[in-house]
Amino acid sequence: MPVVEFTGASVTAPDSTILHPTDLRITEHRVGIIGANGSGKSTLARLINGLTLASTGRVTVDGVDLAHRAREVRKRVGFIFSDADSQIVMPTVAEDIEFSLRKQKLSRQQKAQRVQEALASVGLDGHEDQSPHLLSGGEKQLLALAAITVLNPALIVADEPTTLLDLGNRMRVQRMFTELPQQMIILTHDLDLVRDADRVICLASGRVVDDSLQSSPGEVIDRYVSQF
Repeated sequence: MPVVEFTGASVTAPDSTILHPTDLRITEHRVGIIGANGSGKSTLARLINGLTLASTGRVTVDGVDLAHRAREVRKRVGFIFSDADSQIVMPTVAEDIEFSLRKQKLSRQQKAQRVQEALASVGLDGHEDQSPHLLSGGEKQLLALAAITVLNPALIVADEPTTLLDLGNRMRVQRMFTELPQQMIILTHDLDLVRDADRVICLASGRVVDDSLQSSPGEVIDRYVSQF
Protein backbone atom coordinates (compact mmCIF):
# COMPACT_ATOMS: atom_id res chain seq x y z
CA MET A 1 0.00 0.00 0.00
CA PRO A 2 1.10 3.60 -0.54
CA VAL A 3 2.30 5.51 2.52
CA VAL A 4 0.48 8.81 3.10
CA GLU A 5 2.16 10.98 5.70
CA PHE A 6 1.11 14.27 7.32
CA THR A 7 3.87 16.00 9.28
CA GLY A 8 2.63 19.04 11.18
CA ALA A 9 0.34 19.77 8.23
CA SER A 10 -2.16 22.58 8.74
CA VAL A 11 -4.46 24.68 6.58
CA THR A 12 -5.35 28.22 7.56
CA ALA A 13 -7.57 30.94 6.13
CA PRO A 14 -7.14 34.66 6.85
CA ASP A 15 -9.49 34.54 9.82
CA SER A 16 -9.58 30.87 10.83
CA THR A 17 -7.75 27.56 11.07
CA ILE A 18 -9.40 24.89 8.94
CA LEU A 19 -7.02 22.08 9.88
CA HIS A 20 -4.76 22.33 12.91
CA PRO A 21 -1.19 20.92 12.71
CA THR A 22 -1.71 17.21 12.04
CA ASP A 23 0.61 14.21 12.24
CA LEU A 24 -0.65 11.03 10.57
CA ARG A 25 0.89 8.04 8.84
CA ILE A 26 -1.59 6.08 6.75
CA THR A 27 -0.54 2.69 5.37
CA GLU A 28 -3.71 0.60 5.69
CA HIS A 29 -5.73 -0.76 2.75
CA ARG A 30 -9.12 0.77 3.61
CA VAL A 31 -9.30 3.85 5.82
CA GLY A 32 -12.46 5.69 6.86
CA ILE A 33 -12.42 9.38 7.76
CA ILE A 34 -15.48 10.43 9.76
CA GLY A 35 -16.66 13.60 11.47
CA ALA A 36 -19.37 16.23 11.35
CA ASN A 37 -19.65 18.83 8.59
CA GLY A 38 -16.90 21.40 9.05
CA SER A 39 -14.65 18.98 10.93
CA GLY A 40 -11.85 19.22 8.36
CA LYS A 41 -12.43 15.89 6.56
CA SER A 42 -12.55 17.28 3.04
CA THR A 43 -9.57 19.54 3.65
CA LEU A 44 -7.55 16.58 4.91
CA ALA A 45 -8.49 14.59 1.80
CA ARG A 46 -7.69 17.39 -0.62
CA LEU A 47 -4.21 17.67 0.84
CA ILE A 48 -3.49 14.12 -0.34
CA ASN A 49 -3.41 15.01 -4.02
CA GLY A 50 -2.57 18.69 -3.90
CA LEU A 51 -6.06 20.13 -4.47
CA THR A 52 -5.25 22.03 -1.27
CA LEU A 53 -1.71 22.80 -0.14
CA ALA A 54 -0.61 22.82 3.49
CA SER A 55 -0.08 26.23 5.08
CA THR A 56 2.50 24.71 7.41
CA GLY A 57 4.16 21.30 7.60
CA ARG A 58 4.16 18.83 4.74
CA VAL A 59 2.15 16.04 3.15
CA THR A 60 3.81 13.21 1.23
CA VAL A 61 2.68 10.14 -0.70
CA ASP A 62 5.41 7.50 -0.79
CA GLY A 63 7.86 10.21 0.17
CA VAL A 64 6.85 12.57 -2.64
CA ASP A 65 6.07 16.05 -1.30
CA LEU A 66 2.76 17.45 -2.55
CA ALA A 67 4.03 21.02 -2.21
CA HIS A 68 6.63 20.47 -4.95
CA ARG A 69 5.52 17.47 -7.02
CA ALA A 70 1.73 17.43 -6.88
CA ARG A 71 1.39 16.56 -10.58
CA GLU A 72 3.47 13.43 -10.08
CA VAL A 73 1.35 12.36 -7.10
CA ARG A 74 -1.92 12.92 -8.98
CA LYS A 75 -0.89 10.22 -11.45
CA ARG A 76 -1.10 7.74 -8.58
CA VAL A 77 -4.01 9.19 -6.58
CA GLY A 78 -7.59 9.20 -7.88
CA PHE A 79 -10.12 11.56 -6.29
CA ILE A 80 -13.89 11.02 -6.34
CA PHE A 81 -15.79 14.21 -5.50
CA SER A 82 -19.07 14.26 -3.62
CA ASP A 83 -20.59 16.24 -6.52
CA ALA A 84 -20.38 13.83 -9.44
CA ASP A 85 -21.45 16.52 -11.95
CA SER A 86 -18.12 18.26 -11.39
CA GLN A 87 -16.34 15.23 -12.89
CA ILE A 88 -18.53 14.81 -15.98
CA VAL A 89 -16.93 16.42 -19.03
CA MET A 90 -18.01 14.50 -22.14
CA PRO A 91 -21.34 14.14 -24.02
CA THR A 92 -21.78 10.36 -23.59
CA VAL A 93 -21.14 7.92 -20.79
CA ALA A 94 -18.56 5.90 -22.76
CA GLU A 95 -16.73 9.04 -23.91
CA ASP A 96 -16.59 10.30 -20.35
CA ILE A 97 -14.77 7.14 -19.24
CA GLU A 98 -12.52 7.18 -22.30
CA PHE A 99 -11.56 10.79 -21.53
CA SER A 100 -9.82 9.51 -18.41
CA LEU A 101 -7.61 7.37 -20.66
CA ARG A 102 -6.63 10.18 -23.00
CA LYS A 103 -3.01 10.22 -21.82
CA GLN A 104 -2.62 6.45 -21.75
CA LYS A 105 -0.62 4.79 -24.54
CA LEU A 106 -3.36 2.35 -25.52
CA SER A 107 -4.83 1.29 -28.84
CA ARG A 108 -8.42 2.20 -29.67
CA GLN A 109 -9.40 -1.41 -29.05
CA GLN A 110 -7.65 -1.48 -25.68
CA LYS A 111 -9.36 1.73 -24.61
CA ALA A 112 -12.75 0.38 -25.68
CA GLN A 113 -12.19 -2.78 -23.65
CA ARG A 114 -11.12 -0.81 -20.56
CA VAL A 115 -14.20 1.40 -20.90
CA GLN A 116 -16.53 -1.60 -21.12
CA GLU A 117 -14.91 -3.27 -18.11
CA ALA A 118 -15.17 -0.09 -16.04
CA LEU A 119 -18.84 0.41 -16.91
CA ALA A 120 -19.68 -3.22 -16.22
CA SER A 121 -17.98 -3.03 -12.83
CA VAL A 122 -20.44 -0.35 -11.67
CA GLY A 123 -23.48 -1.72 -13.48
CA LEU A 124 -23.61 0.97 -16.18
CA ASP A 125 -23.05 -1.28 -19.17
CA GLY A 126 -25.80 -0.57 -21.69
CA HIS A 127 -25.59 3.18 -21.01
CA GLU A 128 -22.57 3.78 -23.26
CA ASP A 129 -24.30 6.18 -25.69
CA GLN A 130 -26.48 7.93 -23.12
CA SER A 131 -25.85 11.50 -22.02
CA PRO A 132 -24.32 11.47 -18.53
CA HIS A 133 -26.59 14.36 -17.59
CA LEU A 134 -29.64 12.13 -18.09
CA LEU A 135 -28.40 9.63 -15.51
CA SER A 136 -29.87 9.61 -12.04
CA GLY A 137 -27.84 11.16 -9.23
CA GLY A 138 -26.74 7.72 -8.08
CA GLU A 139 -25.77 6.64 -11.60
CA LYS A 140 -23.67 9.80 -12.00
CA GLN A 141 -21.79 8.89 -8.83
CA LEU A 142 -21.14 5.40 -10.22
CA LEU A 143 -19.89 6.95 -13.47
CA ALA A 144 -17.47 9.15 -11.53
CA LEU A 145 -16.21 6.05 -9.74
CA ALA A 146 -15.72 4.19 -13.03
CA ALA A 147 -13.84 7.17 -14.50
CA ILE A 148 -11.31 6.85 -11.68
CA THR A 149 -11.01 3.07 -11.40
CA VAL A 150 -10.39 2.76 -15.16
CA LEU A 151 -7.00 4.40 -14.51
CA ASN A 152 -5.98 1.82 -11.88
CA PRO A 153 -4.53 4.39 -9.46
CA ALA A 154 -2.55 3.16 -6.46
CA LEU A 155 -4.77 5.16 -4.08
CA ILE A 156 -8.38 6.32 -4.36
CA VAL A 157 -9.73 9.12 -2.16
CA ALA A 158 -13.55 9.12 -2.11
CA ASP A 159 -15.42 12.10 -0.68
CA GLU A 160 -18.96 11.03 0.35
CA PRO A 161 -19.20 8.38 -2.41
CA THR A 162 -22.65 7.06 -1.41
CA THR A 163 -24.47 10.35 -0.78
CA LEU A 164 -26.97 10.02 -3.65
CA LEU A 165 -27.12 6.26 -3.95
CA ASP A 166 -30.13 4.07 -3.27
CA LEU A 167 -29.64 0.94 -1.18
CA GLY A 168 -28.82 -1.35 -4.11
CA ASN A 169 -26.19 0.95 -5.60
CA ARG A 170 -24.80 1.76 -2.16
CA MET A 171 -24.26 -1.96 -1.54
CA ARG A 172 -22.64 -2.26 -4.99
CA VAL A 173 -20.18 0.52 -4.13
CA GLN A 174 -19.46 -1.01 -0.74
CA ARG A 175 -18.65 -4.36 -2.37
CA MET A 176 -16.43 -2.64 -4.93
CA PHE A 177 -14.54 -0.76 -2.24
CA THR A 178 -13.99 -4.00 -0.35
CA GLU A 179 -12.73 -5.83 -3.43
CA LEU A 180 -10.61 -3.13 -5.07
CA PRO A 181 -6.87 -3.76 -4.72
CA GLN A 182 -6.13 -0.05 -4.40
CA GLN A 183 -5.68 1.70 -1.11
CA MET A 184 -8.94 3.49 -0.26
CA ILE A 185 -9.39 6.59 1.89
CA ILE A 186 -13.12 7.16 2.31
CA LEU A 187 -14.65 10.31 3.78
CA THR A 188 -18.21 9.61 4.75
CA HIS A 189 -21.23 10.16 6.97
CA ASP A 190 -22.31 6.64 5.96
CA LEU A 191 -20.80 4.92 8.98
CA ASP A 192 -21.75 1.42 7.87
CA LEU A 193 -19.61 1.96 4.76
CA VAL A 194 -16.43 2.08 6.87
CA ARG A 195 -17.33 -0.05 9.88
CA ASP A 196 -15.31 -2.93 8.41
CA ALA A 197 -12.42 -0.68 7.32
CA ASP A 198 -8.89 -1.44 8.47
CA ARG A 199 -8.69 1.94 10.21
CA VAL A 200 -11.10 4.74 11.10
CA ILE A 201 -9.99 8.28 11.94
CA CYS A 202 -12.39 10.83 13.46
CA LEU A 203 -11.99 14.59 13.05
CA ALA A 204 -13.64 17.45 14.94
CA SER A 205 -12.98 21.18 14.66
CA GLY A 206 -9.98 20.62 12.40
CA ARG A 207 -8.26 18.11 14.67
CA VAL A 208 -7.87 14.33 14.81
CA VAL A 209 -9.77 13.42 17.97
CA ASP A 210 -9.92 9.63 17.66
CA ASP A 211 -8.02 6.97 15.75
CA SER A 212 -8.54 3.22 15.72
CA LEU A 213 -4.79 2.66 16.04
CA GLN A 214 -5.51 2.96 19.76
CA SER A 215 -8.70 0.83 19.70
CA SER A 216 -10.74 -0.55 16.78
CA PRO A 217 -12.71 0.97 13.88
CA GLY A 218 -16.02 -0.03 15.45
CA GLU A 219 -15.13 1.58 18.77
CA VAL A 220 -14.15 4.85 17.07
CA ILE A 221 -17.48 4.88 15.22
CA ASP A 222 -19.45 4.06 18.38
CA ARG A 223 -17.74 6.83 20.33
CA TYR A 224 -18.53 9.27 17.50
CA VAL A 225 -22.19 8.22 17.44
CA SER A 226 -22.46 8.51 21.23
CA GLN A 227 -21.74 12.26 20.96
CA PHE A 228 -25.13 12.72 19.34
